[in-house]
Amino acid sequence: MEKVVVIGGGAAGMIAAGTAASRGKQVILLEKNDKLGKKVYITGKGRCNVTNNSDIEELLNHVATNKNFLYSAFYTFTNDNLINLLNNYGTPTKVERGNRVFPKSDKSSDVIKALEKYMVSHGVDIRLNTEVKEILTKDKKILGVKLSDNQNINCDKIIIATGGMSYPTTGSTGDGYKFAKGIGHNIKSLKPALVPLEVEEDWIKQLQGLSLKNVSLKTAYKDKEIHTEFGEMIFTHFGISGPIVLSMSSYISDYLKNKKIQAFLNLKPALDEEKLDKRMIRDFEKYSKKQFKNALSDLLPSKLIPVIIRLSGIREDKYVNQITKDERKGLVNLLLNLPMTITRTRPVKEAIITSGGIDVKEINPSTMESKKMEGLYFTGEVLDVDALTGGYNLQIAFSTGYLAGISV
Repeated sequence: MEKVVVIGGGAAGMIAAGTAASRGKQVILLEKNDKLGKKVYITGKGRCNVTNNSDIEELLNHVATNKNFLYSAFYTFTNDNLINLLNNYGTPTKVERGNRVFPKSDKSSDVIKALEKYMVSHGVDIRLNTEVKEILTKDKKILGVKLSDNQNINCDKIIIATGGMSYPTTGSTGDGYKFAKGIGHNIKSLKPALVPLEVEEDWIKQLQGLSLKNVSLKTAYKDKEIHTEFGEMIFTHFGISGPIVLSMSSYISDYLKNKKIQAFLNLKPALDEEKLDKRMIRDFEKYSKKQFKNALSDLLPSKLIPVIIRLSGIREDKYVNQITKDERKGLVNLLLNLPMTITRTRPVKEAIITSGGIDVKEINPSTMESKKMEGLYFTGEVLDVDALTGGYNLQIAFSTGYLAGISV
């Protein structure tokens, strides 16, 4: 019986191990943490957005890096296949806004339990607190692994599912890149993805904790638009975060290597300039005998008002009936294009995922096997593939993990 070692007990590793074992392989899963699925446990704020209920082409359209590499994986193990597997092992799911799929219980731990049941039911030998130090090879063929206690485990095939470098407290400390490099694989530049952004302007700190819904964020470099996102965001002590900001980070990280980027926040994207001006005229008529600082409460959250007043250049104690047409037009433009300067992303340890990784040109997309080492497979975040928020990255982990599992 062929022996397979899976390194890493996250989403990709668990499904790879269970799938390989279901095909009659002797499978040992090695996890250096004291429990399985540590990163799965914290995803989706502990609810675990396992996948997205869109069709496969739509899933692929949300992959930011190397989507063509994932065609085989996504079509071999689909989002429907994943939902059925979880359901069969005791974790039914539900679909929420944006086609995001969550466990019905809202507990990520139930997803981990289902995957563990999948492995145990097929006889996977799960070994926790077991760290791999080295991949053992000879003549471009797998021999086994050396553990941190210097014990060797011989095997015929190895699946590396060690994750990236984001959230290092979950065990994602870049081990897979080290193993791959030692075997001669090229590692594409590693950088944070789905990560908050730092903003230069000092007024940001005044807005810390303010959450905004139904806003639009546009980024540009040298007056050329890069990308626009619509949805929710939050201000932090260092800049901005939230769903649209995390997605935006995937589009602008390359620009931020050596330069700053302009961002424009549209606080009222449902209104064009003319409609917002009419709305403001109505508000100004309503509050005509009040000071400017007391005339914006119908239009903006209270925390945002002092910042908008300061940036508008209109005196806060000026009476509304004294505000000029040009001042009002300037205010309208400010609300539709609140300017910010993005200086950099937050560090990789604060990112949801790592962008970059093992060059996919060196991996067979139909099997996930290395083209440089027979019997060695790579799955999940360790590869140079990443996607936007919404369950797409976990689907990458599950699909590539499954494909490696049926291929070993």
